[in-house]
Amino acid sequence: MFRRLSYGLLGVAALALAVVPCVAQPKKERIAINDPEKVKDDPDFAIQGEYQGESGSDAKQKTGAQVVAKGGGEFDVRVLTGGLPGDGWDGKTQLKATAKRDESGAITITGPNTTGTIAAGKLTLKQGKSPEVTLAKVERKSKTLGAKPPEGAVVLFGGPGDEKNWNGGKLVELSDGKFLNMGIKSKQAFGAFKAHVEFRTPWMPNSSGQGRGNSGVYLQDRYELQVLDSFGLKGENNECGGFYTLHKPSVNMCYPPLSWQTYDIEFTPAAFDPDGKKTKNARATVFHNGVKIQDDVELKGPTGGGQEEKPTPGPFQFQNHGDPLAYNNVWVIEVK
Repeated sequence: MFRRLSYGLLGVAALALAVVPCVAQPKKERIAINDPEKVKDDPDFAIQGEYQGESGSDAKQKTGAQVVAKGGGEFDVRVLTGGLPGDGWDGKTQLKATAKRDESGAITITGPNTTGTIAAGKLTLKQGKSPEVTLAKVERKSKTLGAKPPEGAVVLFGGPGDEKNWNGGKLVELSDGKFLNMGIKSKQAFGAFKAHVEFRTPWMPNSSGQGRGNSGVYLQDRYELQVLDSFGLKGENNECGGFYTLHKPSVNMCYPPLSWQTYDIEFTPAAFDPDGKKTKNARATVFHNGVKIQDDVELKGPTGGGQEEKPTPGPFQFQNHGDPLAYNNVWVIEVK
């Protein structure tokens, strides 16, 4: 009797679920801002970013945290034992939590056996019976940011006027300067080289994945080194620092949106015999924000959207995916 009644109730429940209309979640408004002047009063922008301090009973264990804006006063929080990526974190030990702004404007962190707050540039965290940890907001800068081109380098963009070095090159005029646009290819082609590229991803808190600050630096217009707002993500081959679908970065060194970032690239092109048959794959080493993330990796073929491999030089391409990024200080040293 009990079993039959249970089945009957389950049937009624299933029927009820079947007739309840599915209510679609409202789609978030797309926010895409590339000018720092326009986010100075955004409370979420002020909270997102990196935090660092020390923890442990002796307060000697470096600890880092990355707070990623998800839109509408909501955030993902990663607390990293040892420090920030590229500065002490072992790439494994972390605590994941979330944070949310309430009606009063206060930011509260919640997670497994974890509580905390974020206010006035400080992140405080309490986990179980452990002592409370306080981390201060930091703004890291790449040690190669603003690097001057050495003698003999080909300057593809050093400031206004150099947009002429690109097919489709235009200036992006923002409150803090004039920079280079996307959807462009360098007029000069290159074989083996060392290159320096600076880029800035936009503030897009309501977007995610491939829809958040998407661009790419194509080497020889064949191999895409992905550019994306991958701040606080795992670091996959389709995220910032990855060779698209081929190699993920050894560490995700992506800085928060609207931070200037650097790629320093060493590239050896594919080799071909006199008959045009490929004998060696292209190879590349990449430093992202001064940290090596790709170590002499082999590029077995063109990535998506890349041109066919040939024994001829190729241009740089800065891909346009419809998000408002900016590029700056681009120079190349040709290697014979």
